[in-house]
Amino acid sequence: MRENQTIVLNGNEISFEPGETVLEVARRSSIDIPTLCHLKGASPTGNCRVCIVEVEGEQNLLPSCDTPASGGMVVHTESAKVVEARKLIIQLMLSSGNHNCAIRGAEGNDWTKFQMGVQAQDQSGELCPAWGDCRLQDLAYRYQVSAEKHLETEVPYPMETVNPFIVRDFSRCIKCGRCVQACNEVQVNNAINFGYQGADVKIVTPGDKPLKDSECVFCGECVQVCPVGALVEKDARYQVRPWETAKVRTTCSYCGVGCQIYLHVKDNKVVAVSGVEDVAPNYGSLCVKGRFGYDFIGSSERLTTPLIKEGGEFREATWDEALDMVAKRFADIKSRHGADSIGVLTSARVTNEENYIANKFTRAVLKTNNIDHCARL
Repeated sequence: MRENQTIVLNGNEISFEPGETVLEVARRSSIDIPTLCHLKGASPTGNCRVCIVEVEGEQNLLPSCDTPASGGMVVHTESAKVVEARKLIIQLMLSSGNHNCAIRGAEGNDWTKFQMGVQAQDQSGELCPAWGDCRLQDLAYRYQVSAEKHLETEVPYPMETVNPFIVRDFSRCIKCGRCVQACNEVQVNNAINFGYQGADVKIVTPGDKPLKDSECVFCGECVQVCPVGALVEKDARYQVRPWETAKVRTTCSYCGVGCQIYLHVKDNKVVAVSGVEDVAPNYGSLCVKGRFGYDFIGSSERLTTPLIKEGGEFREATWDEALDMVAKRFADIKSRHGADSIGVLTSARVTNEENYIANKFTRAVLKTNNIDHCARL
C-alpha cells in the first residue's frame, strides 16, 4: 500500500515529493510563508524562526524551512498562535539594532532621542540605507509590529568601512546567517562565519579581521542576500533609493560566461548592479567585476567619437571616416603582404557573440585563420 503523500495546508490538501519541506510545498502551492534566514540552494537553519508554522499534534511551533513534509500532516501557516509568535520575533529583531525605519507608534520625544542616537551611530543624517528594500521592514508592516518598548539601542561593534566595496553595519545585523551560507555554500569562499557567543555573536572573518585583510574576493553575494541594512554597497549607500531606479536586464560583458544582471538605473546612470536570480548560468551570483565594476560606464574620460592620428596628434572623426580608413589599411596590407600577414586577437573578456563575429570577420572577410584570444596568456 502506497504511503500517503499529501499534507493539509490551511485547509487545502496538497501532494508533496519525498524530501520536500513544508516551506517548499507551500511555495510551490503559492502559499506565502515569510522567511528571513532561508536561502534557496543552501542548508536550512531555522535561525530566524519567522517561518514557524503550527502543526496539529505537535506541542511547539515548527520552522517550516527545516520541517519535512509527512503524510497526513495538518499545517496552519497563519493561525493566531503563529501570528503572535511571529510578531514577538519581529519585535525582538527590531529592538536589536538600528532598524528605525519600521518603528511606529513611539512617543515623539522618545522617537527624537532614538533617531538622534541612530544618526550618531550611523555616521549619517539619513534613515537606514536599506529603507524601502528591507525584508524585516516589510514584515514589520505586514504584522503591524513596532518596537517602542525597546527604543534604547546598544551598538556592540563599530561599522566597518575600510574596504572599497561593502559597508558592514553590525548594528543592523539580525544574525540570520544568509551571508554566511551565501559565502560558504553558494560561492564556497569560506571568508566569513559566526563568531563569539551569546549576546556578543557577530559575523566574522578568520581572526575577526576586516574584509580587505581576509579571504574575501568581494563577489558581493553577501550583499545581495542580506535581508536588512547590515551589508550595503558602499558607492550606492544613501545615494539612491530603490523606488528611484529602473531595473534593466542585460548580459554581463566582462567575460564570455554570459551572467545575467540587472542594471539599476537612475537619471540614465547606472548606480548599482545585481544578479538575476533563478536564471542560468549564474543564478544571481556575480564576480567582483560584474557586481562592482560599473563606474566606467558613466566616466567623463570615455571616448564618445572615433579619433584618427595625423601628424602625431589625434583629431575627431566620424564613424564612417574611421571605419573606411581601417578597411582601406586592411585591404592595402592584404594586397601587399597577403592575408596571412594579418592576425586578429580577441578577448575572453567579451561575450561569445562578439568573439563569434570576430571569428567570422577574420576567416570570411580577411581570409586568414590567424585568430586567437587572450585566455592563452
